[in-house]
Formats: sequence, C-alpha cells, structure tokens
Amino acid sequence: MTGLSDLAAAPQPSRARRGEGDRTRQAILRAAEELLIESGSQEQVNIRAVAERVGLTPPAIYRYFSDKDHLLFEACGQYFDDFEDEVINPVLRTTDDVIEALRRIAEGYVRFGLHHPEHYRIMFMLHHDHTPEQYADDRVVETGSFGSTAALVQRGVATGQLRGDLDVAALTWALWAGLHGLVALAVAKPNMPGPPIDQRVAAMIDVLMDGAAPR
Repeated sequence: MTGLSDLAAAPQPSRARRGEGDRTRQAILRAAEELLIESGSQEQVNIRAVAERVGLTPPAIYRYFSDKDHLLFEACGQYFDDFEDEVINPVLRTTDDVIEALRRIAEGYVRFGLHHPEHYRIMFMLHHDHTPEQYADDRVVETGSFGSTAALVQRGVATGQLRGDLDVAALTWALWAGLHGLVALAVAKPNMPGPPIDQRVAAMIDVLMDGAAPR
C-alpha cells in the first residue's frame, strides 16, 4: 500500500494539457484490462503493475482512480456499455416480437458473460463493500441493459405476451436472476460436471420463458 511518505517523495506529473488527461485515463484503463485478461484474475492486477505498463508512477494513477476497485470497475464497465450496443440494440432493431427479442437477449447475455468471465465476476459477483459509488446497485438497475429489458418486459405484459399477474419489475428481476445464476455458476465453477453449456442455456431460457408466459 502506498503511504503518505511515498506520495510526497514520488515525482508529481505536471499539469496535463487539454486532452492529455483523457488519453492518459484511457491508457490506464487499457493497461488494467490487458493485465486482467492476461492473468485471468483480478488478484493479479495491482496499481503498481498498471503504472509500470503505462509508464507512470503508482501515485499518478490515483489522480484518475480512487483505488484499485474503482479502476477495475471502470475497465470492466466499458464492456457492459458495449453489451447494450452489441446485443440489445441489434435485437430491438431486427424484431418486434417480444418473446423472440427476450430469447435472443438472454442468449446474448449468457454468451457475453461467459466470454468475459473475470469482467463478469467483478461487475456482478463482488461483495458490495468493493463496489465503487459510481457502480452502486441502484444505479445498475436504473440504467443500461436492465432498463432496456424492463421496457421490453413492460411491452410484453401490455400486449398479453407475458403474464400480467406479476409486477413488471419482479418479472424482469426473475428473468435476470435466472440467467445470472447460470453465468455465475459457470464462472465460479467452470469444471463442474453437467450437460454442455449450450444445453444448460437452452433449458434455462425455456424454463424462464415458460414461467413468464400468460397463465
């Protein structure tokens, strides 16, 4: 851990020209992401290693990120911003059928989580004490893919394609929780015996959609 004496002794970078701060911030995020992918473990990523890769002193990193958790969440958060653009928006542009859209989004969600297991672990499986304020739970459910999915569920209820005897928020949470459980189990226990992942995904989506169908 960097002490106050280290901070005082370390050379302080001069004030960045306009634009340089953003470029430095992005370089730090890229370095953290690269280290996370290379090591496959958040425990192997630390501020000193990131600083060395970017060519900065460790104290300089704290000009942009309050701590390691903040840095890692920002690096991983970019991936989940991409999820909206790469998975949800293309589905919504190519089908008006709520059930088909939900199935395709569910498949994309699981695929995305399994392709980025350590990113998923950081974003959705860490204890809340490690979650930076910028990624507080209430903000997660108010923005991004959860909000888009909730709007889709609302449309399905309004058109009679999904059951109307449940609160829309509760129904959206149930669908998400089922998919999250599948991804979390695969991320935490990748070698656990069981059916091939494609079969598990198909079965989970069938069970969830059957349960969401009108009574």
